[in-house]
Amino acid sequence: MKREGKIMNDYITKYLYFLQYERKLSKATRAAYENDLKFFNQHFKNKDLRQITPKDIQNFLKKMSDKQDTTIAHYITVINSFYKFLINEEITKINPCDNISMPKLSKKLPNYLTVDEVEKLLSIKLNTPYSYRNKAMLELLYATGLRVSELINLKVSDIDLHNAIIRVMGKGSKERILPLGEIAIKYLKIYINDYRNLLLKDKNSEYLFINNLKKPISRQGFFKIIKQECKINGINKNVSPHVLRHSFATHLLANGADLRVIQDLLGHSDIATTQIYTHLTNEKIKGDYKNHPRYKKES
Repeated sequence: MKREGKIMNDYITKYLYFLQYERKLSKATRAAYENDLKFFNQHFKNKDLRQITPKDIQNFLKKMSDKQDTTIAHYITVINSFYKFLINEEITKINPCDNISMPKLSKKLPNYLTVDEVEKLLSIKLNTPYSYRNKAMLELLYATGLRVSELINLKVSDIDLHNAIIRVMGKGSKERILPLGEIAIKYLKIYINDYRNLLLKDKNSEYLFINNLKKPISRQGFFKIIKQECKINGINKNVSPHVLRHSFATHLLANGADLRVIQDLLGHSDIATTQIYTHLTNEKIKGDYKNHPRYKKES
């Protein structure tokens, strides 16, 4: 019986290679898929994967009743994708997830900063090479809506200040070209021309943003910078790099930008992902309308 568990483990390994080299999913996404499939394998370790039925899947999900709906939905997505791969490889003919219903997930609107809060965050006191670096990073992030992984992996060669564009390698190794505004260009020029070499000293690096160890700044390092600037400037919200990405998209949409343009700028493969911002602006419109003098009933 142990042989079946080993066989499933072999297929999981093959599937993870497929995700890496064919689907080109990120390392973090592959790790999440691997963890879910290992748990799935552990549960069904004495059963042939071709004999697993929808009833088996339902019983498996019932054992996770203490989990959040988002976690259960992720398990269903991963197992469903795994079986589609097995069918495509002609390892099995039946997907036991075909008639399994997803839990209903409430749409959580993304957190974002107001324009005034962004102005506060960006009002960095410029008195050290690190402060100029931080200013350039935050201005660039808000100007482009980059993911934090895209920001910290930028190289000097990706920046074209003359043509006011940057080249970004996004999810799935998809490249996109983004325009730069005048303010972002101004502080990038100052950082690159006057302060980046001071941070590097006698070292060389192809990466744009450097930490105090003369290495590319890390995700954790950038999180700390944002937290520090929020504290200094009296912003009490829980602000992450992704909150600035949401702010970028929300402010563009509020000022009349086309949703398809925002989709391209953010690097979303599906317009449905971008549409969450329309819900957000609609909620704001509803909230603002409550200030209308004829909104409430007459007393």
